[in-house]
Amino acid sequence: MKIVILGPPGAGKGTYASRLTKILGIPHISTGDMVRDEIRRQTDLGRKIKEYSDRGALVPDEIIIRLLAERLKREDCKRGFILDGFPRTIGQAEALDKISGVDLVINLNVPDDVIIARLSNRLICSKCGAIYNALTLKPKKEGICDRCGGKLYRREDDRPEVIQERLKVYRRQTEPLIEYYAKRGLLRNVSCNDIMTPPEVMVEKIMKVIREVEREKNL
Repeated sequence: MKIVILGPPGAGKGTYASRLTKILGIPHISTGDMVRDEIRRQTDLGRKIKEYSDRGALVPDEIIIRLLAERLKREDCKRGFILDGFPRTIGQAEALDKISGVDLVINLNVPDDVIIARLSNRLICSKCGAIYNALTLKPKKEGICDRCGGKLYRREDDRPEVIQERLKVYRRQTEPLIEYYAKRGLLRNVSCNDIMTPPEVMVEKIMKVIREVEREKNL
């Protein structure tokens, strides 16, 4: 199944996708991770991307779309994939339709107060990028990643005033996608109204929706 997960910053897209990929046996593809990997490997494309990020400019759509198109050609995507962080705009959604198409779009509905509380407590591993939360998803050892032993840090833009601005940008740019996919009958809403709701509970909710859609479409 080809799945897109939509939601504002801090809605849990990456956290839930990383669990769903193990259950469904299809890859979790984050365009942000792909971009960072290109930069880390210092490819020609990575150097070009770094030029944009060093200037504080957005990476052009054509570069992201090119990266994604190549990724979706790989063998592990034949049975489907979970897309996290793409599409962000109607233009990107139209490009995705041409590359691959989509079977299901999960829209994560999360109130602003929950997002602000979650992001302001978010911890990220400096080595492997694993995500933790000081309230709801604590590492076994304080400040240390369970997976690789890397140090955990807080992002500079995870301050409440910055988060509010990021939410405004999200609504302006990405919320039109909700209507775009709803009109095509691909959108399903999954809500989380309590910051203390464990990720496993949300994953169960999402899996219930996936199974329903699989039965409807005989996927």
